[in-house]
Amino acid sequence: MGALASASPNMRLTRRQQDFLRKLLDLYHETQRPIHYTRVATALGVNRFSAYDMLKLLEQKGYVRSEYVLSQAHSGPGRSSIAFLPTPKARAAVRLFAGHGSQNAEWLAVRERILTQLRERDLSDDRLLTELIIHVPSLQSPVEFCAEAATALILNLHALTHRARGLNPLKAVAALAPTGHIGLGALAGLSVGSALAQGLDRAVLDRLLALTRRFQADLTTLSDEHLRNLSELVDEALETVTHASLRTRQP
Repeated sequence: MGALASASPNMRLTRRQQDFLRKLLDLYHETQRPIHYTRVATALGVNRFSAYDMLKLLEQKGYVRSEYVLSQAHSGPGRSSIAFLPTPKARAAVRLFAGHGSQNAEWLAVRERILTQLRERDLSDDRLLTELIIHVPSLQSPVEFCAEAATALILNLHALTHRARGLNPLKAVAALAPTGHIGLGALAGLSVGSALAQGLDRAVLDRLLALTRRFQADLTTLSDEHLRNLSELVDEALETVTHASLRTRQP
């Protein structure tokens, strides 16, 4: 699980709950006063009853507290209304949201870079595979390393498909539908096993084996969210490389 989920059970907020919490904090920072729930509703474009229910739910979770305040439009007894303000727990949560968003942006950049390479580079030779095998070991981030390593493993299968007669390792790995660290580990095993069967150059094979060992080790350190992201990337990369393989076979 991600950082938010692992912090505590109460930290598990839906995207909608996060949006309400952020908006309440924004409005509170503007006025430094408790915020009437109708203001939150207006700011988010929802009806006031939905806003009230959501803020009460966040209060139960400890992210906001409510208090009765006198209405500015009326005076006298019986003219108080309920308003909400964030707790210190809310501020800590929003800092986590921000960090999570930054990590997500970094992942999207890695994903887009990889898919762009696969779409735009000529995959009819092994140059991109060679570049990755040399470059990937220098990556420090386990997530980025696993993404680039998975790409190299797929490209290795693509290269072996051209050498193999009557065999298509890409189809085999697509049939595995690799998800989670076990399925992704199977991708690594199939790629290396196919390389051994095809008698890959020893120097390249040694690099591939070293990359695979670290890939399998780093997979066990990834959160569930990172594993899902990586599995989706593998699916997209397989589809892209398979289409490239079909294009090169056309007369």
